[in-house]
Amino acid sequence: MKKVLHIRRQKAGDSNAYWEDFTYEYKEADTVATALMTLPVVWEHSCLQKRCGACAMVINGTPHLACDTCLSDLKGERVVIEPLRKFPVVEDLLVDRSSMMNTLREMELWLNSDAVPDGEKTAFEASKCLQCGLCLEVCPNFYAGGKFGGMAAMAPAVRFLNKAPKEQQPELSRAYNKYVYEGCGKSLACRNVCPAGIDIEKLLVKSSAAAVWKNFKNL
Repeated sequence: MKKVLHIRRQKAGDSNAYWEDFTYEYKEADTVATALMTLPVVWEHSCLQKRCGACAMVINGTPHLACDTCLSDLKGERVVIEPLRKFPVVEDLLVDRSSMMNTLREMELWLNSDAVPDGEKTAFEASKCLQCGLCLEVCPNFYAGGKFGGMAAMAPAVRFLNKAPKEQQPELSRAYNKYVYEGCGKSLACRNVCPAGIDIEKLLVKSSAAAVWKNFKNL
């Protein structure tokens, strides 16, 4: 069985992109990642087990993890592979997702003292986030370098909103409002592409209740 991989390529330091075709003979269990490992194409990967989110890219027009996309599941002989479009391209399929990480640093999403256990499952659900950036690829409100951090910022924020010591919660709530709540248009396009299967709508409701409406009532 054969697939033609139609890959959007770009040399480092060159803004001009071009397309190149590679023919790959695949087996039933082969993924896009399996094929890419045999090609002279620059891309990012680590675990290849749907745990790290490094191999995020656009496959046949839809954001996917390369390691979680079986070639046999893709219709037709031709597979179009592109880098994520919301981030600057470094080379070929490798993009610079540092803006996503910079937002997390600006939000100061870490505990200053011991966490307060609350027995809820919300933090566990949020902890499944891979920080892959696929949700940002389909988000109409996100762009690299903008203030809005998208669901990639919302998920880690949820983990701390109810766990942080009481004195730290107002600070985290302000960060949530600035980087998530004020920019989210509630399109929820992100829930259809999350490779971890996170119930994003549920997390959004929970986090807004903790960071926005709870503080509004206390004014």
